Amino acid sequence: MNEKVIQIDQLVKRYGENVAVDHFHLEVYDGEILGLLGPNGSGKTTTINCLLSLLQYDKGDIRIFGKEMRPEAYDIKNQIGVVMQNVAVVDTLNVYENVDFFCGLYVGDKKLRKQYVEEALEFTGLTDYKKYKPKKLSGGLLRRLNIACGIAHKPKLIIFDEPTVAVDPQSRNAILEGIKKMNRDGATVIYTSHYMEEVEELCSRIVIMDHGKNVANGTATELKATLMNRETIRIGLPEKTESVLQGLSEINHVYKVKIDGDDVVIKCDGGDHNLVHVLSYLTDQNVPFGRVSTELPTLNDVFLEITGKELRD
Repeated sequence: MNEKVIQIDQLVKRYGENVAVDHFHLEVYDGEILGLLGPNGSGKTTTINCLLSLLQYDKGDIRIFGKEMRPEAYDIKNQIGVVMQNVAVVDTLNVYENVDFFCGLYVGDKKLRKQYVEEALEFTGLTDYKKYKPKKLSGGLLRRLNIACGIAHKPKLIIFDEPTVAVDPQSRNAILEGIKKMNRDGATVIYTSHYMEEVEELCSRIVIMDHGKNVANGTATELKATLMNRETIRIGLPEKTESVLQGLSEINHVYKVKIDGDDVVIKCDGGDHNLVHVLSYLTDQNVPFGRVSTELPTLNDVFLEITGKELRD
C-alpha cells in the first residue's frame, strides 16, 4: 500500500444542534484518484473545508503528508490545489493574468512562475485565449481556467469539487483526460461529482458519505458486489402464464420475476450466464419471446441503495 497522503480520524463538525460531520474517518493514499460521493447535505463540502483548515471543527484529527493540518500550516497548503464547484477567478484580469495571480500565491520566483503559468495554459488548452477576460469565455473554457488557476503551482494533492457541472461533452472529456494526466504525473486527487459515470471511469476508489458518516468504501466493482441485484434481464414475452413465470423464478440465481408492461423483468443475485439459462428455459418450453436486454448494476444503483431515493435539500 502506498503512503497515506490524508488521514482523517473521528472528525466532528456541528452547527448548533445539527451534526454536519459525524465521527468521519478517511484515508487517501499516494497516487489515488479518490471519489468522494454523497447526497446534498451529506457533509462533503464541510469535510473538505475542515480538511483545508477553512473551518474550525469540534473534534478529530487531520493529517496531510504525515503532518497535522492547521490554519497556519502553509508548508502543507503550498502542496495542495483546490478547484471548487463555483468558478473563482478575477473578472478584471485576463486568462494569463488570472493564472499568474493564483500561481503567485505559491511561487515567488518570477521566472519559474512564468514557466508554470505557460505550462498550465497549455495543459488546459487555453494558450490561444490568454488575453481573453473571463466574461468572454464559454462555460467550458471558464471551467478550464478555474482548473488552470488551481493547479498551476503543481500541487501534490488536488481537490476537484464537481469541476464538470454545466459543461458540454467535449469540455467534460477534456477535463477528465486532464485529471487522468495529472494523476499519471504524480498528483493524488480527491474528486467529488454527482455524475456517477465520471466517478466510475476516473476513480480508483470511492467513499460514499451520508449524514456526515463514511457509509461505504471500495472500488466500483467492490461496491457493486454488495448489491443483491447483480443482473437485470428484460424480455418481451407475449405469453405470461403463471407456469412460465413460476418456471423462470425457479432458475438458479433468479430471485425476482415481475411483469412490466409487455415485458418480463428477471432479477438475478449472481451467477454466470444467467441470460443463457433464461433463454434456454424459454426455448425448451416452446415459449415465444421478443426483444431481450440485460443490465448489470451501476454505481448509481449502489449510491441509491446506500443513501436512499428520498429527495434532499
